[in-house]
Amino acid sequence: MAGIACLLAGWFPVGVSIVAVFLFAGPHNWIEARYLMTRMPPKWGPLRRFFLTGIGGVIGLTASFASISWVGQWANWSPTTYLIAVASWNTALVVWVLTLVHWRSQQNPRRDWNWTVPVGLFLITLTWIWPLTWDLGLVYLHPLLALWFLDRELRTHRAEWRSAYRSCLLMVPVLLGILWWQLYDSPSLPGNDLLTSRIAAHAGAELLSGISSRLLVATHVFLEVLHYGVWVAMIPLVSLESAAWRIQDVPLAKRSPRWKWGLSMFLVIGAMLVLVLWAGFFLDYPLTRDIYFTVAMLHVLAEIPFLLRLL
Repeated sequence: MAGIACLLAGWFPVGVSIVAVFLFAGPHNWIEARYLMTRMPPKWGPLRRFFLTGIGGVIGLTASFASISWVGQWANWSPTTYLIAVASWNTALVVWVLTLVHWRSQQNPRRDWNWTVPVGLFLITLTWIWPLTWDLGLVYLHPLLALWFLDRELRTHRAEWRSAYRSCLLMVPVLLGILWWQLYDSPSLPGNDLLTSRIAAHAGAELLSGISSRLLVATHVFLEVLHYGVWVAMIPLVSLESAAWRIQDVPLAKRSPRWKWGLSMFLVIGAMLVLVLWAGFFLDYPLTRDIYFTVAMLHVLAEIPFLLRLL
């Protein structure tokens, strides 16, 4: 799968990006939400502080992330004001992660993660020096988190597959190397239409103007397709022990009938939003894509507390 994704991303970066986001952006978020439900215990007990910090951070950081984009355009912020806002948001993100790491390290099995504090302070320094570059790093690193989730799930549910999976992971940097070797001196993407420009900008073409936009888009598309493949195909195959719509098997649903009903409605509304997203892509793909990648910060952040719980 990785080889095919790399080949298609290199040959048709814009086309693959359009098709992949259209087909899988909504469904992979729904599947991820269903998966995360199964990883939250029915009663939080000593984990209450950890989960409340996680949920509060996800909501607050997502809202502020969207506000920076939308309010900045509405208020016509100066470049300096925008950079300060971005650096402040990045700082809040690092502080939130450090807080979660601290609470997680206090849970059994206890771990000595004090080394994360100087690392976090170093990252905060970097974000004030290069705020936009730091943000771009999130764009490229986030798809790789899915590979980490899959590794942890294989350890629990399919230990006999884990060795082969880790061997396959070695192909990812190899394929990236081939992609970069083939495209490092390629001309930038042709066309100045809005959609191509937005796809290139999301991949960092405006910030990394000295690098071919074709290479940047192809790299991002390759990683994104891997991300979608893991969530849409591999995670359900490995870890979902029942049909996705069987909400009664979710631990949280066992708390009370109200919780079961609430989680059911959450999934129903989520499925409806997937349909709305597809309709939006049909009606105005560039606008819907911009809105999606702004709001999608919610699922990017939501992965962090659950990944820490798996460590």
